[in-house]
Amino acid sequence: MIYEILDNDENSQLSSTKNAFSLLGSEIKTSKAKIMTDTQTSFTRPDGRAIDQLRPITFETGIAPHALGSVLVSFEKTRVICAASIDERVPGWMRAQKVEGGWMTAEYSMLPYSTHERKQRDISRGKADGRTIEIQRLIGRSLRAVFDLKRLTGKTIWIDCDVLQADGGTRTASITGAYVAAQIAIQKLIVEGKLAENPFTDSVAAVSAGVFDSTPVLDLNYIEDKDATVDANLVMTGSGKFVEVQSSGEEATFSRGDLDTLLGLGAKGIAEINRLQEDAIAEGLRSD
Repeated sequence: MIYEILDNDENSQLSSTKNAFSLLGSEIKTSKAKIMTDTQTSFTRPDGRAIDQLRPITFETGIAPHALGSVLVSFEKTRVICAASIDERVPGWMRAQKVEGGWMTAEYSMLPYSTHERKQRDISRGKADGRTIEIQRLIGRSLRAVFDLKRLTGKTIWIDCDVLQADGGTRTASITGAYVAAQIAIQKLIVEGKLAENPFTDSVAAVSAGVFDSTPVLDLNYIEDKDATVDANLVMTGSGKFVEVQSSGEEATFSRGDLDTLLGLGAKGIAEINRLQEDAIAEGLRSD
């Protein structure tokens, strides 16, 4: 099911988010004006989207019945299963250091058939590659940034993100889906009386932005990503704060103005994704 963004009574529930994004509003407008000025009218993205348009995003909750919370998140052709499981103990280092609260961590993998050419499993190589380690650490950091670990006494939440199909933006899709799966799991624990209060302090989502064919664009697919001269991955909270900004030039440099433009595009996209996440969480809890 594709959860569309609608103008209805839900807007009242999002007033705080809108207020938080107001500080970025003028920057976004300026960035969009700059984009329209700098972009030739003949420019067309490979899939025909507008420069500030997300790919079609869907969430299918309950995809992994044995997980406490799960979702299949799709950014069009990029598809990731995100599942949240609960372990009734904390890591050994927390017990040894007598750290209070609980823990949240993530694992990420690309299934062998997720890419055009078969990707060797990490277990076949005997260890995870550097990219895998980087991404799963990013997912964990992103979730912990909006999570009060002290409210999760004696428990560990494991987030597993498995890429079924890769078409650009697997790390951002994983973060976006991981929040949905984890939030569903947490709310189920509260309903079951196993958790007193929700440890989440905010929502979190991620999206890519970059410069493709000399034009700043939002949410790059693989065709755009492989030829982008500037690539950025943005992680933001629902209240409009940055968790992480990863940006680099590919045999190119970029200015502060270019970065501001990408940040504006990302903020716009994440505000839209936040709405879809909330709809997906509500649907996941209703269908349980």
